[in-house]
Amino acid sequence: MSGPEVAVMDYGVGNLLSVRRALEHCGASVKVTADRDALMSAPRVVLPGVGAFANAMAELRNRGLDTVAKQVAASGVPLLGICLGMQMLLDESEEFGVTAGLGLIPGRVVPVPATTAAGDGQKIPHIGWNALVLPERRAGWDGALLRHVRPGEAVYFVHSFMADPCDPEHRVADCLYGDQRISAIIGRGNVSGCQFHPEKSGDVGLRILRGFLEDG
Repeated sequence: MSGPEVAVMDYGVGNLLSVRRALEHCGASVKVTADRDALMSAPRVVLPGVGAFANAMAELRNRGLDTVAKQVAASGVPLLGICLGMQMLLDESEEFGVTAGLGLIPGRVVPVPATTAAGDGQKIPHIGWNALVLPERRAGWDGALLRHVRPGEAVYFVHSFMADPCDPEHRVADCLYGDQRISAIIGRGNVSGCQFHPEKSGDVGLRILRGFLEDG
């Protein structure tokens, strides 16, 4: 019997092979595709991404897949952005000038703070393992991605910019880099995103992907 079906959006940017392998390890039947009909008929969709925001958005638009991503979101199908793919869910990014995003979750992509609240320097990019924690203004530890994960479990980050959602309720989980809070998971309805790489985060990352595959 085949596992849960998922389409991974192929727009020429993203860690497609490792994302595919991680999803397959979770028992999914994975289709990596740029075909609109295949993406629109999938019961869940992943938007991966690595590199620069402006380049990725340009590649997405050149293939007409920005419109497809918005249509997937509007249809109610679970849509997961990973790393840069998460950042692309927001309204715009400040990376190398201002570039418009998909506008699926209100907010901006801003630089990871280069200093702590006390003014001490910290390395950029933010690379390494950090624990997931409850955001300050969120009532509880909930959502499909956190179904099999406990507060304090660590995941792997590699990034210089971070999501800053307008609505604190769209922050599903944070991490602390120094004493600065970073949005680790964001979500609005059927649209969610991970700033970290679940496919590089060992068993914790796989459990997060399993939660996504159980959604919808």
